This record gives sequence, C-alpha cells and structure tokens, in this order.
Amino acid sequence: MFKKILNPILYHGEKKKKNFFEGWYYKIIDRDGKHSFAFIPGIIMGKINETGHSFIQVMDGSNVKADYLKFSKGQFKHNHDPFMIIINNSYFSLTEINLNHYDNNIHIFGSIKIVDVVKWPDSLINPGSMGFYNYLLFMECYSHVCCLDGGIVGELMINKHKYDFTGGKIYIEKNWGKRFPENYLWLQANNFLDKSVALTVSLGRVPLGSFHFNGFLAAFLWKNNVYKFTTINRSKIELCNNHNKIKLSFKKDNYLLNVEAFYKNDEFIKILAPQNGDMVRTVKESITSCIRVEFMDTKKEMMLFQGVSNNAGVEIVGNLVKEKKSL
Repeated sequence: MFKKILNPILYHGEKKKKNFFEGWYYKIIDRDGKHSFAFIPGIIMGKINETGHSFIQVMDGSNVKADYLKFSKGQFKHNHDPFMIIINNSYFSLTEINLNHYDNNIHIFGSIKIVDVVKWPDSLINPGSMGFYNYLLFMECYSHVCCLDGGIVGELMINKHKYDFTGGKIYIEKNWGKRFPENYLWLQANNFLDKSVALTVSLGRVPLGSFHFNGFLAAFLWKNNVYKFTTINRSKIELCNNHNKIKLSFKKDNYLLNVEAFYKNDEFIKILAPQNGDMVRTVKESITSCIRVEFMDTKKEMMLFQGVSNNAGVEIVGNLVKEKKSL
C-alpha cells in the first residue's frame, strides 16, 4: 500500500472486490492543433462482489463524439514496474499508448510514443498532486496528475483516417475510489504558442467522512518551473462562472495566476463516469475549448506570462461555480 501512496499512477484496485473504480486519462493534440483526442482506460467494480467490467473511452474533439469500448474484468491487466495498463489488445504506460481495437462502431490502430514527460513535483510528505490526502485511506475519490506536459511521436489510424501526432502534446491524469464528487471543475491546457507552458486546474466539493470541504489544486508550468496553488499549501482562490466563461484567480506568496476558460455548449462531449458501482453517470467535457492565462509577480508588479491555449480541456459538473465566490 505504501508503494502505491508514493506512486499514485499505479493501479490501486488489486484487493478491491466491489464498489470501486479506477481510470487513467490520456489527452493528445497534434502538432498543428487540428485534432484532439482523449483515451480513458479503466475498470469499474459493481456493488455486488465480482461484478463489473473494464473499458476504454475514446473522445474525438473534432467530431464532438465519444465511443465506449466495453470489456470483461478479466481483460484488464496491470504491471507496476514499469507501470502499464493492458485492456484486451491495447496498452497504456508513461512511455507509450498502443491501441488495437476493431468493432462495428470504431476501428483504431497505432502507437504513440511519449517523450519529455514533466511530472507533478512531489515529496514523501506530499506524494502526488493530492499530497498528504493520499495517506487518508477513507476518502471517496482520489486524483493524480501523472504528466503535466509531454511530447508525442507516432500515428493513429482511426476509422480509416490517419492522424500524425508527431510533434504534438500529451497530458495524463487518473482518478480512483468509490465515486466522483457531485460538484467539480476541471481545466487543462498545454497548447500555447510557447510549447513549454502548461496548466492544470481541479476543484471540487470533496466528501470527508460526514463532512465536506472545498478542495483545489492548480499547477502552472513556466520556464521549467512548476508553480503550485493548492488547498494544501494554503493558496487563495476566487472563481466566477458567467456566460460560457469561467474566471479563476489563484494567489500564493507574491505570485498571481489568472485563468479564463471560454467554451461553447455544442463542443461538449458526453462521456460516462462511475456511480453506484457502474459507469452510468453522464458528464460533459470539452477538449476543444480556449483558455487564457496571466501569470504575475505582484511584489515586482511584473507580468511574467500572457498566453492563450486552444484545444483546452473543460469539464463542469454540478453547481460549484454557479456564481462568484471565494474559497
């Protein structure tokens, strides 16, 4: 168990029999920013012992559609060293995505090599992006940013169309536990003009026993440094959602990070999420939105970075950002 706490990317469900899910999220963009896809391999265990299934969700941002590829639990395999998830004839790691699937709805084949991975900086006390919360074994949902930013090399053939992803970008995260939070927000961007810049943001109303708390984490990669704004390091946050635009401000010491996410309702893709031991909850996610970032040093009164990323990820569930508020 201690090994998995210190390495959150690893599979946590070896001893789970029921009411558990675990899924990894791989989002890729081609070099020219014309095509974005996301692949979600995972496993769900039902409320009754030994029930459930494994799956791969395929999100196509350009065509605003998703395919849900369902497999048996027995077709899910994993490896710890090195990390790898295998589902049927496809596998996923921190160095490669290899897809090989054919059915009446989708034919997808090819390999993507992952290079220049930038991980979330962590420590023994605060492992992974959730930090010391990983040591609390009774939480309902955990998450981890596996790859804040990275490059990709390779091609995929999807329904007879060849996509060249060489020179593109990748982002990887994962979630596991009993269920997703009822209310949460997720933003992600690494398709800026400056290809060395990346952003991830997550916040939600997190159940903790009989209580709830508003937790958040944000990381901004700039000039090879990762600036973290989190509940754990006592950063401040303000947020507002109004007219298809989300505005957030994060403050830690002398750094201020302003984020604006612009989205259209018709670019959201319906995907499935865990609920009551099955993948039956429908949520909506965009991987073709726009995010604008400002990063400032308030002590020096200096603007350090301004930029816009297309093909950004946006997911809004529940009423967490219904109106302007501070957390």
